[in-house]
Amino acid sequence: MLVNLGFSQAESNDLQLNTITTALPFMAITPDSRAGGMGEAGTALSPSATSIYWNTAGLSFSESNSELSLSYTPWLRQLTNDMHLSYFSGYFRFNKKHTIAGALRYFSLGEITFTDASGNVLRDDKPNEFELTGGYAFKLSEKFSVGINGKFAYSNLTGGLTVAGVMTKPGMVGAADLSFTYFNDKAKIGKTKGTYTFATTINNIGNKVAYSVLAERDFIPMNLKIGNAFQAKYDGYNTVTYSLDIQRLLVPTPAFYDNVNGQVVMLSGRSNDVGVINGMLQSFYDAPGVVAKDENGDYIQNDDGSYEIVKGSRFKEEMAEINIAGGVEWWYNETFAIRSGVFYENRNKGNRQYLNLGASLKYNMFGIDFSYLASLNGRQNPLANTLRFTLRLYLGDRPVKKTE
Repeated sequence: MLVNLGFSQAESNDLQLNTITTALPFMAITPDSRAGGMGEAGTALSPSATSIYWNTAGLSFSESNSELSLSYTPWLRQLTNDMHLSYFSGYFRFNKKHTIAGALRYFSLGEITFTDASGNVLRDDKPNEFELTGGYAFKLSEKFSVGINGKFAYSNLTGGLTVAGVMTKPGMVGAADLSFTYFNDKAKIGKTKGTYTFATTINNIGNKVAYSVLAERDFIPMNLKIGNAFQAKYDGYNTVTYSLDIQRLLVPTPAFYDNVNGQVVMLSGRSNDVGVINGMLQSFYDAPGVVAKDENGDYIQNDDGSYEIVKGSRFKEEMAEINIAGGVEWWYNETFAIRSGVFYENRNKGNRQYLNLGASLKYNMFGIDFSYLASLNGRQNPLANTLRFTLRLYLGDRPVKKTE
């Protein structure tokens, strides 16, 4: 985990830049074009082959017996032309209660030239990462279901290169996802009939990772997502889905350090040198906030040796760690769809703010999704102009067999 030591403070009530970073961030990249075209508000969307990423429990309510999908995302095209994310996933319903799913995620970082401290070329390499996931969904009742995923991730960023006399190694992760879904296909908002879905997931509960024996172990992108979606059926041809997600990392916030009397001191916050479960719990209350200063610009110290924190700044920072995603999708005759959405992240926590657009075509067993990301905070954003493509193969629309 990286700690930012270069904070700036314009006013006493302003939050400092304090981005939470993790190892293996590719595990949290949205892989599919449908949710990618709806502001990444995919937790409560109707089930599909990529539900194993968003919400495995939702597969219990799929109308099809099975589906396969393949997604491709050219990544950071503002910076390079050889990075990409590929994602292959699918599911199969055995009967009314039991569904299994699987996915393979592959992330290529393109070709990288490694050099020594003098700039001499050591070698060229093509670092890569992958994740293998298996999922199971169990239907508790006509309206409730639960899901669990097990996954293995492998991250080889250096190819075993020796750096400063220390041999590096790949990072390996074992992790799990937990999900819950409430599904009501007889919901109404006013006079509009439709399907309401509430879903919540905790993703990537797994071990910390280090890329050498001497390196500090970092958290992977454990996160909490709470989603709501309402699929309104206006007539036999037109269906509109409204989706809203609230998301946040379950990773400790970096403490605030600064130089005091010639020494770097933790002025506020908590150490992130904790275990996985403690780290998930700590993430809800460890925001350092803003350390108060006097009229001379010096930090104000309390009688017990701690430093005074600007009132309300810790709570404000905790709220700033919540990301909001919302989207809308219109289907015509289950054949053609257009969609749009927005994603918002606080400027002090990463500043990802973008508009998404997307479309789909479905013909018999085949479907294709496309999405486009437009940055809302400047053309220099490396995520600007991100494209996603997804091919879908619908293998069974026949009724699901009931359990005996």
